[in-house]
Amino acid sequence: MTAQADEQVRVRVAVIGAGFSGIGVGVYLTRAGINDFLILERSSEIGGVWRDNTYPGAACDTPSQLYSFSFAPSVSWHSSYGRQKEIFAYQQSVIKQFDLADRIRTNHDVSDASWDCERGVWILQCHGLTVIADVLADCAGPLVDPAMPDIPGLGSFKGPLFHSARWDHGIDLRDKAVAVIGTGASSIQFVPEIAASVDRLLVFQRTAPWVFPKRDRTIGSKELRALRRVPALVRGVRAMQRLTNDLTRYRVLKGDTEMSRLARRAALKNLAKEVPDPRLRALLTPNFEVGCKRMLLSNDWYATLVKPHVYVIATAIAEIRSQSIVTADGRERNVDAIICATGFKTLDSRIGQTIHGRDGRSLAQHWADNPMTYRGTEIAGFPNLYRFASAGSGLGHGSMIWMSEAQATHMIAALRFMDVHGVGTVEVSGEAVNAYIAAVNPRLAASVWATGGCHSWYQDASGSPSTMWPGTMIEYSRLLAEFVPSDPVTGAGPVEVQTTRANGGGKDE
Repeated sequence: MTAQADEQVRVRVAVIGAGFSGIGVGVYLTRAGINDFLILERSSEIGGVWRDNTYPGAACDTPSQLYSFSFAPSVSWHSSYGRQKEIFAYQQSVIKQFDLADRIRTNHDVSDASWDCERGVWILQCHGLTVIADVLADCAGPLVDPAMPDIPGLGSFKGPLFHSARWDHGIDLRDKAVAVIGTGASSIQFVPEIAASVDRLLVFQRTAPWVFPKRDRTIGSKELRALRRVPALVRGVRAMQRLTNDLTRYRVLKGDTEMSRLARRAALKNLAKEVPDPRLRALLTPNFEVGCKRMLLSNDWYATLVKPHVYVIATAIAEIRSQSIVTADGRERNVDAIICATGFKTLDSRIGQTIHGRDGRSLAQHWADNPMTYRGTEIAGFPNLYRFASAGSGLGHGSMIWMSEAQATHMIAALRFMDVHGVGTVEVSGEAVNAYIAAVNPRLAASVWATGGCHSWYQDASGSPSTMWPGTMIEYSRLLAEFVPSDPVTGAGPVEVQTTRANGGGKDE
């Protein structure tokens, strides 16, 4: 018998990923009258981060209205900060509201996305499906592939062992000795949730984080009714939340000495209030500047760590054995289960090895651990590619949904330019990228991400925080508000954006 040929689909835009960015791009395309697109999702469900992270206590640390689409304000949030189930339900409601379900293919993992120079198109390979697209929107995001710690003997552990982003709900942790590796954004949410039921909780800390009180509250029925009756109130709340973050937390990140001093004093006051034991308090005092790593919000993290059956261990792990963890001081501690709260593969994510540009090199090879983008969205050598919520657009003080909407606005403007002028491909020049990097690098170098004395996933292999955007949210929106083929970059003058005519693969003369 002859094997059945793979299905082949031709679309204007192919979108990788059905998380927040992918959903947003789908809506922006639909509202622009561009219905010839397909969203490819590797999992069996939409949702991205909010599908995968189902650990106890999973919630957002960006205020609910700001962590919503501008075109789909929600009047159903029941607290100031959305919980995982609420956020996941919100994503599904947006898909239903804008009728996107038929344009999403789940269980379609893109194994390769390569630019075909002769045809001037992107060719994507999935299992049993080939997608040919004029434009590629990479919405895979950086928080996709969990990073397991590189610890000798990790694979020899005989008990339950899993990453917080792949929480094993079939494991009963009650009355067990549980080890948690990591004290970041996920750990401070689930550790207080599981502490009450375990026998012993060992929290292995490499670096103490800066933790601030979470000003969370329940949104009452009267307030919800008012928001439903007056839509302008929702927009006003969102605007105020954006303004607050841009005027306060952002100032800490950009190196404002006075604001950093105030933030540090507030955090240390909170620590002193919650942790009376001077020895434990010393272990929990960060040794880097506020904002260098992600600023964390919690009302029960410190209260959990002072419990008599919870132990903070700041000595490095030397080895993991079949039933125990051995630290660098030689001490061995028996544990029944290990939970790794060790973040994600941000710079070496699989999508970087999947996308291949004009010269056949993958994005990972092109960057070589030093991401260089144009406005966090376009890359020289990768025509008709738009990246979302990725390197160059990282944000330490606000909503990545805001950032991805700015990027979607820019992509739609580029598509309109292509239609009006009969242009088949648009590719940012290397000169434009270099000029943009030269413009933003001084701001990045002055930020607390570069000067704060820490190492974080915000930084590339050279230690530069190249994954981040050094400005405010509103500044980024203005930067990406339109698309013009001759784009003035601050301090660099006009720089050419390469274009090719429709149905052609070469550069315009």
